[in-house]
Amino acid sequence: MSAGGGGSPASGSQQVGAGGGGRQPQPALEWKFSQVFGERAAGEEVQEVDIISAIEFDKSGEHLATGDRGGRVVLFERTDSREQRARRELERADSVGPRHPEYRYSTEFQSHEPEFDYLKSLEIEEKINKIRWCQTANGARLLLSTNDKTIKLWKVAEKKLKNVSNLNLDPAVRLGNGSSVSSSPVLGPRGFTPRLSMNGGAVPRPPLLGSDFDFPPGGIPSLHLPLVVWSNETALVARCRRVYANAHAYHINSVSNNSDCETFISADDLRVNLWNLEVSDQSFNIVDIKPVNMEDLTEVITSAEFHPTHCNMLAYSSSKGSIRLIDMRQSALCDRHSKLFEESEPPGTRSFFTEIIASISDIKFARGGRYILSRDYMTLKLWDINMEAAPVATFRVHEYLRPKLCDLYENDSIFDKFECCLSGDGERVATGSYSNVFRVFGAMPGSEEASTLEASKTPNRRLVPPPSRPGSRLANLARGRLGGSESPGTEMNGGAYDFTSKLLHLAWHPMSNVIACAASNSLYMYYA
Repeated sequence: MSAGGGGSPASGSQQVGAGGGGRQPQPALEWKFSQVFGERAAGEEVQEVDIISAIEFDKSGEHLATGDRGGRVVLFERTDSREQRARRELERADSVGPRHPEYRYSTEFQSHEPEFDYLKSLEIEEKINKIRWCQTANGARLLLSTNDKTIKLWKVAEKKLKNVSNLNLDPAVRLGNGSSVSSSPVLGPRGFTPRLSMNGGAVPRPPLLGSDFDFPPGGIPSLHLPLVVWSNETALVARCRRVYANAHAYHINSVSNNSDCETFISADDLRVNLWNLEVSDQSFNIVDIKPVNMEDLTEVITSAEFHPTHCNMLAYSSSKGSIRLIDMRQSALCDRHSKLFEESEPPGTRSFFTEIIASISDIKFARGGRYILSRDYMTLKLWDINMEAAPVATFRVHEYLRPKLCDLYENDSIFDKFECCLSGDGERVATGSYSNVFRVFGAMPGSEEASTLEASKTPNRRLVPPPSRPGSRLANLARGRLGGSESPGTEMNGGAYDFTSKLLHLAWHPMSNVIACAASNSLYMYYA
């Protein structure tokens, strides 16, 4: 089935969902606003470093991580699930717990800093390209984050804070001669009991002792060393455990964990490398498509993903619109693919933009590994790994933009990289578009679900297009229009599209119908 702008199926085609072909399609979900973090006020200017560039749920859905162009990683944790599990607390509570998943800010840390490659005279941005959660260990959370050149393994765990006690001028401590210190609120020789941070440094001190402080009569008979003790207070602390560097000559576009929980892959434009999480100074090149003569280069790698259950299989996509499935058991260097997924081009439809819009920007395996979801510029495609000839379903994301490809090429929007995601049960798929809009499609056989939602507090609102104003033909020519009105085009929901507001990054909760998406510097969450 092909889902168009309005969601009507195309006749004569078939759709098979990623959740399996035996189930009946469910009714369309009704999406509602849940939360927003970092909401932008009206007229507020967004800083470039605050724009979100990566979103990822962990396997349990209890934690959510985002990365931004400033190299920061922000973590959120789910709160309602813990409260619901505590049955006794719910029974004592006067009101029922929240009806939908809720998250709260947990912590943040600076993952990457801007660097400069002096050999190549190249600036390396701190922007976070990808985040991937790893298997948890001893209650600590592990995650991989990468910019264009360097991958880092971070461990985030709760640590107890250290306090300094048993000071010489503590009001609660009596002196050796039996007299007590003045009852004034003085805790130390500099005015307070210092609390040490995790790196051993003291927290900034309040003002020093006042001039009205008097030492006890006879002075202090003896001095003793203060004690550093663990307090009951805890704080989340992020520590970098490994740095995987100097392995990519080109920009890293993908990082993917293996199901064996020991290895992961990283991919750039021409190579895919295999790493062991415990070894940061060595990696193995398993895919290399770089030609001997760079003038013969015809395609680049755009995304790579490990199979969710088979540790020997992975898939990578290319700028030519193809997906290659490889088996690492065949050879050390996987020059030959096991399967090639590529849709044949209809005769007579080729144009200047054909290869550009065919480039795949993202691929995702369904949970069971039977299906692969891919996103090119115009469509979402669902592939069955047992059927290489054509996708089992094609979803048209913004077909209304096809007449505008020339304008999109001139303003470079045609090179935007949109991500895609699947629901945990594989029955639905989602991806972003322009005007901060994202689309949700039903992937089950017979489903006609095709929702269009805006990343705002009212996701289902209908945008009103601005009124068209009369303009001269000279003005139209200056704007690259040879005909039609001067007003901007309209989306399938009747609103004006905005190429500057693009929803590139989104993620689907692995257990629930919850979608997190990034609109500039704001993180919006919706539930159904």
